[in-house]
Amino acid sequence: MVALGRYIRRGQPDAGFALFTSESLKWPGFVEFDDVNGKVLTFSAQDNIYKVFDLKNYTMLYSISDKNVQEIKISPGIMLLIFNKSSGHVPLKILSIEDGTVLKSFNHLLHRHKKVDFIEQFNEKLLVKQENENLQILDVRTSDLIEVSRTEFMTPSAFIFLYENQLFLTFRNRTVAVWNFRGELVTSFEDHLLWHPDCNTNNIYITSDQDLIISYCKADSDDALTEGNGSINISNILTGKCLTKVKATNNLPIDECSCSDGGRRCKCNSRRRIQGSRIASSVTEALEDITALFYDEERNEIYTGNRFGLIHVWSN
Repeated sequence: MVALGRYIRRGQPDAGFALFTSESLKWPGFVEFDDVNGKVLTFSAQDNIYKVFDLKNYTMLYSISDKNVQEIKISPGIMLLIFNKSSGHVPLKILSIEDGTVLKSFNHLLHRHKKVDFIEQFNEKLLVKQENENLQILDVRTSDLIEVSRTEFMTPSAFIFLYENQLFLTFRNRTVAVWNFRGELVTSFEDHLLWHPDCNTNNIYITSDQDLIISYCKADSDDALTEGNGSINISNILTGKCLTKVKATNNLPIDECSCSDGGRRCKCNSRRRIQGSRIASSVTEALEDITALFYDEERNEIYTGNRFGLIHVWSN
């Protein structure tokens, strides 16, 4: 990402090299970068083959070809293979992510006629939720089972696991919440209403210390200037408090914006580039319809991209 940031600042976003050119990754195929394990997972729907690559040099390590695999979940050191549901249960396998060795095979019992909302894996914890049923948190090593009432835990649209804190984030109807693996709500956020109702996690960044969440959010509803535009909100994950936000004020030119922090103000810059040249615009325009967000922790810069194919770099 450091090299990519350098190319973007030079106005050369295409200055790189192609990856996985031999793979057919068109939808519903995908590529997933896993920086925790240093791996890349690809899926070719055309061939029905999953492949695992080394993130350092993009060497292929092994492949998985099984038409009964419905989904693969990645966790530190392991992968969970979820197979097509059978009568009253779902077959599962836990593999070593380093070489694909099968570590454990087992079945998880299900309510026979209920849809599976999700199955997620976090280390030794398996999270299973069926339609209109309680959340189940199963320890696959000890078989201990915790249930959380369906009225307390409603099916989210996405998860982010916080490996350092042994917690997980859930996203539902533009809201974010933090849970522990005892099924207890740890944090709700005071000012972090996400822009996308279906939780596009491309617009969310968690810092490496897993203490901050940076997201593209809905701007203040009483601010007429930000109508139709969002803001970049930075919040503390453990307290839920909004620490600061980047939002448009008085439609400032592109080299200025407003960072609000409990009444304090700061200046920041945004640079928009396309086809190697700089383009003039306002911060209001730069905060419109953001589709991707990344935070460079070394340079203290936020990168955003929008649906027009433009990239902005925000820096103090």
